[in-house]
Amino acid sequence: MKVSKFEDLIAWRKAQDFAVVIYKEIRPDRDFAFQDQIRRAVVSISNNIAEGFNRSTNPDFSKFLFYALASCSEVKSMLYLAERLDYLATDKRKLLIEQASALSKIITGLIKALKLVNPK
Repeated sequence: MKVSKFEDLIAWRKAQDFAVVIYKEIRPDRDFAFQDQIRRAVVSISNNIAEGFNRSTNPDFSKFLFYALASCSEVKSMLYLAERLDYLATDKRKLLIEQASALSKIITGLIKALKLVNPK
């Protein structure tokens, strides 16, 4: 199947799904700055995939996929902090970290499929 639009990418669809989960889990609370930052980071994942898809070259697309990976790592970091601040229970944090890690693997797989990552 030829991918002709970013909406066809599994990575983009999974990133959108993950954003919905984060929005539902991290509800408005007394810490608006924390909520705003994690939401911006999680939305950035799918937005960078979409933006990169419409770049003219694979290296440009790769750059945006790496931005998406970085945003995914930012969300993971914030999830650990959310647990420490008692905004999130440990079991919920573990589940969300697993989802973030799975999404990172999908994005990395896309990068590798584009032959943009040197094998080590």
